[in-house]
Amino acid sequence: MSDPLLLVVEDDRNLAKLVGFNLEKAGYKCLFSENGEDAFDQLSRRSFDLVLLDVMLPGIDGFEVCRKIRQHQIYKDIPIIMLTAKGEEIDKILGFELGIDDYVVKPFSPRELTLRIRAVLKRDRRQGGVFREALKAGGLEVDIARHSVTLDGQELVLTLMEFKLLVALLKRKGQAQSREMLLSDVWDVDRSINTRTIDTHITRLREKLGESGRQIKTVRGLGYKFDEEG
Repeated sequence: MSDPLLLVVEDDRNLAKLVGFNLEKAGYKCLFSENGEDAFDQLSRRSFDLVLLDVMLPGIDGFEVCRKIRQHQIYKDIPIIMLTAKGEEIDKILGFELGIDDYVVKPFSPRELTLRIRAVLKRDRRQGGVFREALKAGGLEVDIARHSVTLDGQELVLTLMEFKLLVALLKRKGQAQSREMLLSDVWDVDRSINTRTIDTHITRLREKLGESGRQIKTVRGLGYKFDEEG
């Protein structure tokens, strides 16, 4: 099993460096973001096992970043631990209401943080978080955590957007999804943007899936759906 990959969202570079140093010693891999916008860019590029999220960030704060993660179809089940100097009860309550998994108040010891991360990851594995489950349809299997797709036991090479598009279709298998909905889920962009890009990616995805590509049905006047019946 590969080392868990963590996203540390912290605008204090010295603290982020210290956190990263101690977590890597404990067997974790870390990538870093200094604001919410960059954090979402990182999330769109890789599959993370956990997010360490500071509350006081430039631009949108950590609470809003958490809200957006929990509302996103692809990222919503990633465990989140908040790192913050705010120890008031109301802030903790707000964090948990938004769906965080734990709350660590600064200053904290590296050992405390490591133990809390370990506990959250173990708990998430026991509960079988959705983002760790394999999505299956016939001979097609998608492992979200490992970012891999296999068809009849053979691994397929998909681009990041093709992978996210396939995940979005499989998570709502049998349900018609508009092009606008897919744009929002997969590209996380304004729904007014031209939707032709969806058609282009669907065509390429169908080609890579071969016979299984027939299961991606066009819903006239709306968009697409994944129909396991073929």
